[in-house]
Amino acid sequence: MAASVTIFHSVVWSRHKGVVFSALHNISASGAIHYSMVQIAETERDRIGFSDVDYSYHRYPMQKLFDGCYEDVPTMKLIARLTWEVLRAKSELIVLPGYHRPEYWAMLAACIVTGKRRAVFCDSTARDRPKKLITSIPKRVFFSLCDGYFGFGERSREYLLSLGAKRDKIFVPCQAAALPGSFTPEGALAERVAARAGKPPVFLFVGRLSEEKGIGTLIDAFAGLQQRIPAARLRIVGSGPMCAALQAQVAKLQLDDAVTLVGSLQDEPLAQEYFRATCMVLPSYSEPWGLVVNEALAHGCPAVVSESCGCVPELVIDGVSGYAFTAGDVPGLRRTMLKAIEAFADVSETAHRCMDVIGQFDPPSAAANIARGCALILSD
Repeated sequence: MAASVTIFHSVVWSRHKGVVFSALHNISASGAIHYSMVQIAETERDRIGFSDVDYSYHRYPMQKLFDGCYEDVPTMKLIARLTWEVLRAKSELIVLPGYHRPEYWAMLAACIVTGKRRAVFCDSTARDRPKKLITSIPKRVFFSLCDGYFGFGERSREYLLSLGAKRDKIFVPCQAAALPGSFTPEGALAERVAARAGKPPVFLFVGRLSEEKGIGTLIDAFAGLQQRIPAARLRIVGSGPMCAALQAQVAKLQLDDAVTLVGSLQDEPLAQEYFRATCMVLPSYSEPWGLVVNEALAHGCPAVVSESCGCVPELVIDGVSGYAFTAGDVPGLRRTMLKAIEAFADVSETAHRCMDVIGQFDPPSAAANIARGCALILSD
């Protein structure tokens, strides 16, 4: 009889989790472990307006507990429903969606009471969530009561180890980008080369327009760069609470002709932005991983990324797929952007290198790491 695992996740909105869970479902069809996926809610408040909930990325049987936004469900209702779902689950292993909310603690307790093994997704790093005594003690307790951990990359592994997680029960990387269904590396390479041929420098930001993303730093750095290269352009894709402030900053620096706030884009329109950009810039002060870097590299576009981003060790290889700089360092970012223009001038060669780097970070690989972790946890 096949072993059974139930995986809980916060919201259907996450396309990237959808493609990984879909790949995991494909593994389940021919494997010794059966996976059940439970999505708690449809979306989150800060995702509204950024992109729609797209069920086409979720090609697996799914149980959804609540419609609408996660934050709109009362905490006691979440605790009651999620505790009940864990208690009644027939699975030997429960994968929890996190450790930072009271309902997740209730789920952990329900696992302990019923004797179920438990693992947890961890999307934090020490750079993203600096340890503080008052919060590290509860995390240590939570992790000590888990049998396994699924993280984004090496920085999440380091973070988990620093909080007492069991080294041989940490499984990474378990994350991948959700690319459009029509995407192929060969097609992307051809489009990338055609889109960049003979064009002036274009820098691209993709993400939520919020304080922690450091977009003001990027605009300031670009202002200095544009004085040296007047033809350079900056395109900012996304929506969020900083939109008006960023527009005001652009106007104050008299960059209206050079900087465009595009709004939110998905699928083919977003792919075109990656194809046309010299490089993508992610200047975040806080970023657990940075899936837009996965997306950029898959489209042959290198990335300039702050050292605060979790994906740096795996994805950002100096002079190969991008460069890293210190978050908040405007002169340092400007110098790095100038260096990127020169280093990535050969569009075809750069695109090949970027695609080689990102090749092992696809949904089947992420799903295989989750499956490997579940099998080892269940075998103990």
